[in-house]
Amino acid sequence: MMKKMLACLLAAWLLLLAAGCGGKDEPEAETGGGEKTLTGTLDEVKDFMFVVTDDSGESYAFTYENEKPEGLAEQAVGGQVKVTYTGELSVVDPFEGEVLSVEAAE
Repeated sequence: MMKKMLACLLAAWLLLLAAGCGGKDEPEAETGGGEKTLTGTLDEVKDFMFVVTDDSGESYAFTYENEKPEGLAEQAVGGQVKVTYTGELSVVDPFEGEVLSVEAAE
């Protein structure tokens, strides 16, 4: 009886440990069709990229090739923006995707 109780407690403890091993949630949300969004502060705008910092302090660099993404020219550095994009976003790896639009955050 004692061995079964100990085994059940050990199994429950291992289950709780495994639940805590999940990865960090990404700050983006699916909007359908593979589109994702990121809301944060527009920190920097250059000829080929712009940087947005989310509420947790993580900065993400969005690159683009020829034209500025729709709505980026209307946004001011320091303002809150919502970026709609496709692809993968990473704090350390280069952005691989397409910026669909940049608009003022609500």
